[in-house]
Amino acid sequence: MAAQSHNIQLWWLALLAGLIPLFTIHVTFAISVLEGFVPWCIPYWDSCTSISRTGRYGTSYFIFKGTMLPAAVIGMLFWWLNGRWLVQLGTTGYGRHWVQWLGLVACAALAAYTLALGHEGEGFNITRRIGVVLYFSLTYLAQLLISAALLRHHLWHKTGKYLMWLCKVTLTVGIISVILTAVVPDLYSQLDDAFEWILALLINLHALWLALLWRQSAFQASLLVK
Repeated sequence: MAAQSHNIQLWWLALLAGLIPLFTIHVTFAISVLEGFVPWCIPYWDSCTSISRTGRYGTSYFIFKGTMLPAAVIGMLFWWLNGRWLVQLGTTGYGRHWVQWLGLVACAALAAYTLALGHEGEGFNITRRIGVVLYFSLTYLAQLLISAALLRHHLWHKTGKYLMWLCKVTLTVGIISVILTAVVPDLYSQLDDAFEWILALLINLHALWLALLWRQSAFQASLLVK
């Protein structure tokens, strides 16, 4: 019997890659507030708690690990498929290869950070710090490359321009945090948690935007069934 081809839409995977981390940190924050581990506030500007603290204690500990580890795996697949998507669109340059590798390492760093969260010891502390830095920085670089690739595409130039604008906003937030660290460290220590929340929001908004673009371009995989 001849094999039949079934097309599978992939935009939902990109949607999960952006939604699961955002959903997780807000759910664990709410539960941590209810269980008394963190104070009630608006973390995006009150800077009352770090993202790590929301998943470190009580019920949130299990929710954070149980969702962020699958999110890291989905993220690896998401970035690998982004490379394939750029090929399908006919983008030029070798940036698409870097997109895949940067995304892969970033999500591996996220997994390492998640596993180390909630455990005491210098080794776990170092793992968390390295994991956070690699996740944010490498994810940003991958997003910058994919935005630049779309910017150079004759059909996706306008969309690439908007995505590049989002990348510039993210970079501006990062630069402001670095300047505050160097110039007024005492002030930054009061605001660093808010910067972390804002950066997490911007990075995941980029992923959600890509999910919309995958849907618009009808990005799909073919499954052969005998």
